[in-house]
Amino acid sequence: MKEAAFQPMSIGAVNLKNRVIRSATHEGMAEKDGCPTKKLRELYARLAKGGAGAIITGYAGTQQNGRCPLHRMLMIDQDRFIGPYHAITEGVHELGAPIFLQIAHSGRQTRSSITGMPTVAPSAIRDKFYSEDMPAPLSEGEIEGIIDSFVGGIERAKRAGFDGVQLHAAHGYLLSEFLSPYSNRRGDQWGGTTENRFRIVREIYDRARRAVGDYPILAKLNAYDGRKGGMRLDEAVRVARLLEESGCAAIEVSCGTSEDGFYMTRGPKLPIDAIFTHTFKYKSLPPWQKSLMRPFATLFTRQPKPLAKYNVEAAAAIKSQVGIPVIVVGGIASLADIEGILGEGKADAVSMSRPFVIEPNIVKKFQEGKQDRSKCIQCNFCVIAAESKPLRCYYGKLKE
Repeated sequence: MKEAAFQPMSIGAVNLKNRVIRSATHEGMAEKDGCPTKKLRELYARLAKGGAGAIITGYAGTQQNGRCPLHRMLMIDQDRFIGPYHAITEGVHELGAPIFLQIAHSGRQTRSSITGMPTVAPSAIRDKFYSEDMPAPLSEGEIEGIIDSFVGGIERAKRAGFDGVQLHAAHGYLLSEFLSPYSNRRGDQWGGTTENRFRIVREIYDRARRAVGDYPILAKLNAYDGRKGGMRLDEAVRVARLLEESGCAAIEVSCGTSEDGFYMTRGPKLPIDAIFTHTFKYKSLPPWQKSLMRPFATLFTRQPKPLAKYNVEAAAAIKSQVGIPVIVVGGIASLADIEGILGEGKADAVSMSRPFVIEPNIVKKFQEGKQDRSKCIQCNFCVIAAESKPLRCYYGKLKE
């Protein structure tokens, strides 16, 4: 297909002018309480002007105990946020782009020092990266409350004018924790079989349908991770089928958890300077200790391979088994790669995160023939610095 990237498509009843989507990216541009700011509104306007086929926002939390430990996470747990979100959707729509709100609960991938509440998860398995707390296994009543909080977030998103929502069921956050056999070792109706581990997602869809009708609800799904006994492609295919049965509008295929290191955002070098400056585990260490650790960190931290297009074959496998649109993200940075993925039918759309950080107008550049590759060098400084700073491109150098 000639210029497959710029062909229109639909997700549910939502029309996209092209097939290059801005994938959800934590922006750190909320108020302390999670209310979106003018700065965030301006960022989404730049993305819309820049030609993105659609925008998926950074994740918005559904419950206070599910706040992530990154800088200024968005929230969607209160009605008073609907007005500020509506200002965002109105501005983006005026510029001709649809926008989806990603909603999430961080599960065990947070710290009680951040939320002020006990950390929760499907099972009592400590996260090896955040590692501050042993999470408390969720009770039946708490699971019911989480389901209702997701449905409430979906209802608010619709009232705020979003074209749909995306459930974050990837990257080791709570819904992903339920889906993975590694992090879900429950013996009740919420664990064990694929269907039981999927039950929380199915309940969100079922209850949301009663509240918002055919409003598009997408899902972000891990095809695999680096955990022993974790998510694998054959299991992800089964989950994808269950998502389609539940009324999912589209599946975005990704991979990895925080425990896996740089699985989901791969790069040629370990961003050690950013890690020692921004990561909670290391930023307060004395300089002499950082100096001693530096050579060992680079020696023993392996960057996974390949660095590019690392979810494409998994997306193709999932696409072959479902009839809803499949979006692929991960290490995609050139027009040739996008055209190849779409032209070969391995996905229906491509999403990117880091390329949009350095160039919010990258799709427009591609379409006008001004550029055929992102300027992103995959340094991952933007990813690490998000723990304490708003989103920006660092291009491999620390900046204040």
